[in-house]
Amino acid sequence: MSEPETARQDAAPDPDYPIEPVPPHARKSLFSLMVVLTGFTLFTPVMLAGAQVGAAFEFGPLVGVLLLGSLVLGGYVAVLGWIGARTNLTTVMMSRSTLGTGGAKFASVLLGGTQIGWYGVSIATAGLLVSKAAGWDAPYAAPLVMVVCGAAMGVSAYLGYQAMYWLSLVAVPLLLVLCAWVCWAAWTEAGGYAGLSAIVPDEAMTVTAAVTIIVGTFASGGTQAPNWTRFAATPSAGFWACAVAFFAGELLMLFCGAIGALAFGEGDFVEVLFGMGLVFWAVVLLIANIWSTNDNAAYAVGVAGAEIFNSRSRRPWVVVCVVAGTALAATGIYDHLIAYLTWLGILIPPLGGVIIGDFLLRGRTAPADPASIPAVRWDALAVYAVACGAAWWCSEAGWFIPPLVGIVLAALGGAAVAGLRRSAAS
Repeated sequence: MSEPETARQDAAPDPDYPIEPVPPHARKSLFSLMVVLTGFTLFTPVMLAGAQVGAAFEFGPLVGVLLLGSLVLGGYVAVLGWIGARTNLTTVMMSRSTLGTGGAKFASVLLGGTQIGWYGVSIATAGLLVSKAAGWDAPYAAPLVMVVCGAAMGVSAYLGYQAMYWLSLVAVPLLLVLCAWVCWAAWTEAGGYAGLSAIVPDEAMTVTAAVTIIVGTFASGGTQAPNWTRFAATPSAGFWACAVAFFAGELLMLFCGAIGALAFGEGDFVEVLFGMGLVFWAVVLLIANIWSTNDNAAYAVGVAGAEIFNSRSRRPWVVVCVVAGTALAATGIYDHLIAYLTWLGILIPPLGGVIIGDFLLRGRTAPADPASIPAVRWDALAVYAVACGAAWWCSEAGWFIPPLVGIVLAALGGAAVAGLRRSAAS
């Protein structure tokens, strides 16, 4: 009996099908997908990134930078969401056809590992927010809150898609209220459009760096959008759910953080909220928001772990994410957010690009015989490495848009090597 067959018989079934195509009876509506994915992207640390970018640009150019970054991210993720809905597979399971059964382990480690980092960033944000709001100055206060939040926020990810849907259904409207609140207060504080346009920022940042940071906010999470769009009833539902969440939702979060930074002269969004006097409601709304994103991060780690060990259950790896992410939060990952986002914007989009190029050229979901997939497709991994190198060079040189360069080169290279393999086989 083969290893996959053994794993499938020995492990307890998971209702979310982490290593199998989602069957027709388990498919979800477009509305359901939009709720879950928008709950994912309406994320407080994206406001933090927006505040960092907002502190470096005047209002007019700032709007253009936010639109550009959100368009790059939204377009990239929407294509991946469409592919996920076509295959009904998670990103890491799709990567088996592209990178090989062994090469897919690299994708699982990369994507799952970065989501553990995001879990840590979120938990750190929650811990700092609650301890500041409560006036707890003791050095152990914030880490203690992080541990409590880390454990609680893993529950919905452990339970699965349906639990995440109901949580997001509550959290998304709450955060939309907070966004409207912040934007109105910032608009009033600055004196409307004329006041915002007259503000000269104190910080400096290139457009290249700003777009890389914006794409980096959901480079890892967006690349794993098929984890949820595989539940879509149609490919178009997967596409539009991602377009709404990763363009409109991302843009809203960025704008909210950026306008707050401009109006109040503060690059830390948590401090912006406190400066506005939104202490109690900020804590309530943002904890709900962070939770609705963090369960998606833990869920992504769960399906990555299931792929690595060919397990039908993702739940043990959700627990691993909770423990490791909480440990990262308590040891200061929050202080390195911008550097973390920059590297995500360089390393993750080329992986999605290779999958896109390979899939579009093959024109089918996977080889007819899974046994025909080699252990490692070195040509596809080489394409990924070259695309990452090009994105890194663009970032260092301040040239063009590094994530877009990585996506395009990887997609073209992935299509090229898939075409060469098909020609050699014919």
